[in-house]
Amino acid sequence: MSLALERLKNLTNKISGYERARKDNLTLLQNLYDELGINQKVEEFSDIFNFKAINLSGASLLNESLGEIKKGKYLQILAIGYDKDAVVKSKNISLGYFGKAENVDVDLKNKIVEFIIRFRFEKSFMTLEHYYTMLESFKVDE
Repeated sequence: MSLALERLKNLTNKISGYERARKDNLTLLQNLYDELGINQKVEEFSDIFNFKAINLSGASLLNESLGEIKKGKYLQILAIGYDKDAVVKSKNISLGYFGKAENVDVDLKNKIVEFIIRFRFEKSFMTLEHYYTMLESFKVDE
């Protein structure tokens, strides 16, 4: 019985750790949203989650080369909007243009990369909640 209780305790700690990380992430994400001037393009913070995705041009988002500048490219935060009723369903929207990637201050570039990773972290929780809710319809009443 103590093994089962230990596993339950570990699982509970892991879940509460994720929830704490999520809460902290949202606070830091909102700070970056303001600091990077994204609030000038998207008035309400919560509205950034209406985008399908947010990408970056001019720097890498790959784990093995995170933040590495792509020479000759421009550093830009791009949101992907989606309109199911439009002829062209998806649309790129610039949330921030920062000039030639190699000329952008390293601290600013790092904040931009951090913003996108933090956005994706929260978006993944939202996606998980969405599918969890959808699966509820498949539960068999006991």
